[in-house]
Amino acid sequence: MLAKIFLELTEFSWFRRIAWKPIYNHLAKQFPYDDWVFMNYGYEPADPAERPELDASDEPDRYPLQLYHFLATRTEIKDKTMLEVGSGRGGGASYIARYLKPEQITGMDIANHAVEFAGKRHQSPNLRYVTGNAEAIPFGDESFDVVINVESSHAYGSVERFFSEVRRVLRPGGYFLITDMRDPKNLASFEETLLASGLQMASKEVISERVVQAIELEDDLKRARIRKQIPARYVKFFEEFGGVKGSQIDKDLRSGSLVYFWYVMRKV
Repeated sequence: MLAKIFLELTEFSWFRRIAWKPIYNHLAKQFPYDDWVFMNYGYEPADPAERPELDASDEPDRYPLQLYHFLATRTEIKDKTMLEVGSGRGGGASYIARYLKPEQITGMDIANHAVEFAGKRHQSPNLRYVTGNAEAIPFGDESFDVVINVESSHAYGSVERFFSEVRRVLRPGGYFLITDMRDPKNLASFEETLLASGLQMASKEVISERVVQAIELEDDLKRARIRKQIPARYVKFFEEFGGVKGSQIDKDLRSGSLVYFWYVMRKV
């Protein structure tokens, strides 16, 4: 019930602006576990043969990592200059830097403690992390070939301002890759706002089924991690927040009360 109320409150921009930054800062400061580097609900391809090959050290994060892999590979990443907005604990940008080989990827997040954690945890010559606001991206015009945004835009006060900033910092011909979830009644307006930014749609896909499959496959490992790392009094909250099987997020994605999607947009 609390999770449902919280999600409903996130429909209000004032709540998003005051709530998310302190939440993520608190999580990064109070729970600085080196093996907790992803905060998305994951993705499992319809064909398991399409799964990327991973180093053994990355295998425990397969499902949240795959969400980055299958979104990022919607376009060519190698030797490109890339920005992740909402990089969180840094696992996604680190995966892209190590496996997909952009010339440079910058992970940006509004939560300074999360940025500090990511910078210490992830090391790669083509990777850096900075603090910044999605509604006022601290880079010059036409700075990046690709901008990626994973399960983060629902936390922004103004998605319209964010999309405008993405278009500004993209180079001509550059790509914007975004995945997130919305109440289905708000999905049409989300798409209208995305198109109104001046970016051209290259493709889109509803991936709710693939996210639910990942939640199911990762359930045992996710529950074990939570119970190992989190004090008992917080376990139930973290199971809801983390989206274990049977959580409100899981139920809503299965019922269609929430729709998970991705869009591939291009600056022309």
